[in-house]
Amino acid sequence: MGKLQVGPISILPPSATMQGIFQPEHGSGMQLVEGEHMPEDQAIEHWAVQMLTRRNPTLFPGPLIVWGWNEAACHKATLSLELLKEIPGCNLIPMPDYRPIYPKIDPEAVINPCHPNLTIDHNKIEVCALIGIHCHFANITLKMIRANTNCYTTALCQYDGHEDALISIQDTDGLQIEKLIAAVKKVKKDGNITPWALTPEGKEELERIAESKRKNAAPSKEDATLFMADLEQGLDENSE
Repeated sequence: MGKLQVGPISILPPSATMQGIFQPEHGSGMQLVEGEHMPEDQAIEHWAVQMLTRRNPTLFPGPLIVWGWNEAACHKATLSLELLKEIPGCNLIPMPDYRPIYPKIDPEAVINPCHPNLTIDHNKIEVCALIGIHCHFANITLKMIRANTNCYTTALCQYDGHEDALISIQDTDGLQIEKLIAAVKKVKKDGNITPWALTPEGKEELERIAESKRKNAAPSKEDATLFMADLEQGLDENSE
């Protein structure tokens, strides 16, 4: 079984399965870390260390929890926000829809569904966690990110997991998210690592980001200009 490497790899990196990397069987007590099977508790703690220590940690929630389509989704969304609060400096950038957004998206507001690597690069994200993103789309997203960025990708999947993530946690339900929260708290309490956001470099970068957002903040609703110019007249099917 091969070992998965952090990108950027190439324009068309080989899939993890082509490298002989496969998910552990359900109920085996194992999870996938960098292409290798690891006991679940160790894998979850390793996930916590990566999210705490790498640059600009970011949570990417997808439609399966953003849409709040049932009670379980709402519960996972609530727990995801608790997890977010435990990781200093963690961003929240949702992928609420997979359809292309034209002519432009705000990469600080949503992750680009067609070119996720652009959102990663714009925000200088070097570790992320996907949660609540449909598996077929998560597979594409993970390959694109690994191909073009140095982001350490992790996937919190409620089903089989994702071989192309550097860390894949399968069967992610509410209980699993609670384990992730507990692991983050434990790693911080142990004091063996310094969260990136609390390092001098992290503090400086976060201050720059906050200042940039203040300068570029949208005007109030009362002062906003809805349209910068007159709308173009569309085609009239009845005209000669």
